[in-house]
Amino acid sequence: QVQLVESGGGLVQAGGSLRLSCAASGRTFSIYYMAWFRQAPGKERESVAAITKGGLNTYYVDSVKGRFTISRDNVKNTVYLQMNILKPEDTAVYYCAASSKALYGHDYWGQGTQVTVSS
Repeated sequence: QVQLVESGGGLVQAGGSLRLSCAASGRTFSIYYMAWFRQAPGKERESVAAITKGGLNTYYVDSVKGRFTISRDNVKNTVYLQMNILKPEDTAVYYCAASSKALYGHDYWGQGTQVTVSS
């Protein structure tokens, strides 16, 4: 079992930046692939970014490439999502997820953090 708690969401103007954090507790953090997902009102949850267990490889959905950066600190048991050049279409609830089996897997979810980008 692992518990995930996101933080760092908020209201920002278009073009601004936010940094989300997801703190994990429970089992050894480094055994998990970690990912960020988001869900906008009226839309399905979609994957945003993922990172391998050691943090060497990262993956992004096309819409955030060049603007978002996923990273992790396996000592602090935390995964981050640095979001730059934010757009109104990035408005959503952002969730982190953990899986020991697959990139973009989601055996465990956090509670989510709201990101709102105003135009």
